[in-house]
Amino acid sequence: MLWVAILALVMTVAAVAVAGRRALFLFKLATSGPPAPERIEYAKTHVPEELKAQIVEVFGQKKLLKWTPSGVAHFFVMWAFFILLTVYIEAYGAIIQGAITGEPDFHIPIIGQWAVLGFLQDFIAVACLLGLVAFAVIRIKNSPKTEGRKSRFFGSHLGGAWLVLFMIFNIIWTLFLARGAASANGNLPYSSGAFVSIWLGDILPASDLLEEIALLLHIGFMLVFLVIVVNSKHLHIFTAPLNVLFSRRPDGLGEAPEMRIDGKPVDFEDEDLDPEKLGRGKIADTTWKGFLDFYSCTECGRCQSQCPAWNTDKPLSPKMLILDQRDHAFKVAPYLLPGADTSHAGQDVLALLEKPLVGEDGVIHPDVLWSCTNCGACVEQCPVDIEHIDHILDMRRYQVMVESSFPSEAGVMIKNLENKANPWGMSEMKRADWIEELDFEVEVVDEKLSEDTEYLFWVGCAGALEDRAKKTTKAVAELLHIAGVKFAVLGPMEACTGDPARRLGMEFIFNMLAKQNIETLNEVGAKKIVATCPHCFNTLANEYPQLGGRFEVVHHTQLLAKLVDEGKLVPINPIEEKITYHDPCFLGRHNKVYSQPRDIMSKVPGVQTQEMHRHKDRGFCCGAGGARMWMEERIGKRINTERVDEALTTDPDTVSTACPFCLVMLGDAINEKKNGGQAKESLEVVDVAQLLIRSVKS
Repeated sequence: MLWVAILALVMTVAAVAVAGRRALFLFKLATSGPPAPERIEYAKTHVPEELKAQIVEVFGQKKLLKWTPSGVAHFFVMWAFFILLTVYIEAYGAIIQGAITGEPDFHIPIIGQWAVLGFLQDFIAVACLLGLVAFAVIRIKNSPKTEGRKSRFFGSHLGGAWLVLFMIFNIIWTLFLARGAASANGNLPYSSGAFVSIWLGDILPASDLLEEIALLLHIGFMLVFLVIVVNSKHLHIFTAPLNVLFSRRPDGLGEAPEMRIDGKPVDFEDEDLDPEKLGRGKIADTTWKGFLDFYSCTECGRCQSQCPAWNTDKPLSPKMLILDQRDHAFKVAPYLLPGADTSHAGQDVLALLEKPLVGEDGVIHPDVLWSCTNCGACVEQCPVDIEHIDHILDMRRYQVMVESSFPSEAGVMIKNLENKANPWGMSEMKRADWIEELDFEVEVVDEKLSEDTEYLFWVGCAGALEDRAKKTTKAVAELLHIAGVKFAVLGPMEACTGDPARRLGMEFIFNMLAKQNIETLNEVGAKKIVATCPHCFNTLANEYPQLGGRFEVVHHTQLLAKLVDEGKLVPINPIEEKITYHDPCFLGRHNKVYSQPRDIMSKVPGVQTQEMHRHKDRGFCCGAGGARMWMEERIGKRINTERVDEALTTDPDTVSTACPFCLVMLGDAINEKKNGGQAKESLEVVDVAQLLIRSVKS
């Protein structure tokens, strides 16, 4: 047995050295860019949340189990890695003990002969084999060769995935061979429980040589697998728990992250501010958290399969956005590492180093960058907590503020925000015009909110200036009036929250508008705010605290649902209609408000609700987010048309929603369908508040 121990030792030292060298390289590469101290600080100060995330997402596989067949298969394969560590302890123990005493009957102290452990080892190994079969079937069934872009594996590195499956298979069959041979020789620690190993022991001949060869094969395949893992997409086995640890909680949705330079929030009033450092222009500008995203991508394609841009034949794939950056980073890695010497580099290398992240000849094509709606479907579905939107926003910031390169029509919106504080460029005096259409008075704040005012109603630019959205504004105002809720509006004092600017990448304009609004809200004494626009709601609630603006913010559907539950609003008039509800991305995925709009509709007599195929956390975007509301959609099928096509499959009388952007986008698509004779003339899209006011008013 001595020769086995020597060979095993040599193999182990060699494999660990190779894997360790690769791990050190990956660490140096990740830390070659700007720091991200906020990630470490957040993890330190949110230990309970991070611990819960590890238990639920890493060990519990919550996100993966949403995709039941592949999720269950992955659950067992992953747990096989944990549980079968005990088998490797036994294998190395048997080799060492055999070399010393000549008797390789090693068992783990205390638990090593427990039948339950033996059963668990064999059970998880069998489950792992079945998981591998499931993975193979899923990959063959969803092969890009047959499914094309519909395959979530389109664009993935397929060869590496099959190699890993093959290596795991080799590990499992050699495990059973080694344990079966040990059982045949009387060296298996378990007299019962290990049902497969004991059964094999009854079949295999008693042979010390077979046991020794089987042990070496098993350890050898494991060591080769280790080297493959640190050089492949399966690196996520080690990096995914870290990526989950340093991700935002509850997820990377809601607020957009602050813009930082060298780990510190940007101060646009700083005279020494280096504009070239705004956003991310080259791969070297990527923080270590960005590299963790690269390393953790499993290439599963769940993000891609849910992306509204990809599903409407646009070039954006969230998966390939990450993979393209990762592949480029590895190409230039030798010249990014600390102490790298580029003095003797050739023109090709220098060109690669200077290659922009975004551009016609860049790592990411501009059409990819500007196709994103910030809907959050990618982040929601990613099982390893990659924050795709953060990457997109950082690249957009550089393109907008440094390169001045963005869709031309968005430039009009930016000028309007800068000059008129609203995307349409209308006079601020028009913000209160909708009040004249009501038959009761609405308080417009002059200097301070009245002491008995419960809520400041944040109307928003669309709610005040866009005709279709005004209907929602008036409905909400009437409902609050009927319920006896004292509220007031800012009127001309209100300015755009800055969401369109921030999501476009123009952080400077967002910063300007946000500080202006925070000052106004503090001056008038606002404490509780109700907003009808999910984009305003998200910005006020989640992003203004970054600049010191902390307020209690609710969406109008949350407040209205509460008033209905309290009996202050009583739906009495039946609405005999079949209604399908569209989840706004910034209300649903970004802020997890799914139940309240549905609760309101369920209380309206006569309403029959029918869910679209894609709803709640898998809801499909209307196409307006990420500042896309102010950009032309020239590639592929229009996202709002795709969504309305899905709505029409429910044969609705009405499509309801809870967002002014969705109201406009879906309304436009429905009108197109009407003109083409593909939708009934009576079909309309309305806000949930409009349905409620119809039922409440006598």
